[in-house]
Amino acid sequence: MNFNESVTVICASKYFDTTQMRKLYQKQIFHFGENRVQDMLKKMDELADLAITWHFIGHLQTNKVKEMINRIDYLHTLDRISLAESIQKYAYQSVKCFVQVNLTEEDQKSGINPNNLTQFLLDIRKYDKIEVIGFMTIGKDNDLSATEDAFRMLDSLASQNNLAFRSMGMTNDYEIAIKHHATHLRIGRKFLEML
Repeated sequence: MNFNESVTVICASKYFDTTQMRKLYQKQIFHFGENRVQDMLKKMDELADLAITWHFIGHLQTNKVKEMINRIDYLHTLDRISLAESIQKYAYQSVKCFVQVNLTEEDQKSGINPNNLTQFLLDIRKYDKIEVIGFMTIGKDNDLSATEDAFRMLDSLASQNNLAFRSMGMTNDYEIAIKHHATHLRIGRKFLEML
């Protein structure tokens, strides 16, 4: 896999064990993203000797914030005020956050409705433990056309809000994401090729 140096490639390591993660680290993969808090904490402890940059990329329940928020480097899934309140309560210092935006209109996907985004950004300004650095979205399953529309829209929204970072693109659609100025890719299965 060859990527532009301006793109941060995160190994979405949900299905990788720590032995595989060590091998990837030796191959210069330093960013790992986890979907489940308990799995992430266990892997963090087992890989504590490595200088890994940890991204939380799954849906985050408010009751899990306390145990993990001070151990991650980036949160990609800030999607509601109750989560912002919990981060504010438990974080020791400001947390770099991507606001998740639902641009495919799928009910099963988390994220702020784009119509509510401006108000949400205003509302979270009062939380000094949250540093919004960009937006995140997930493409539409098995629909690359709708996915491209979503990525195009996220790029536009980030520009409108003067945000530098765009977390979008997974194994099946990362090339489309790069085309629309993705800065952070969340790649999973593709990394199996490196093992």
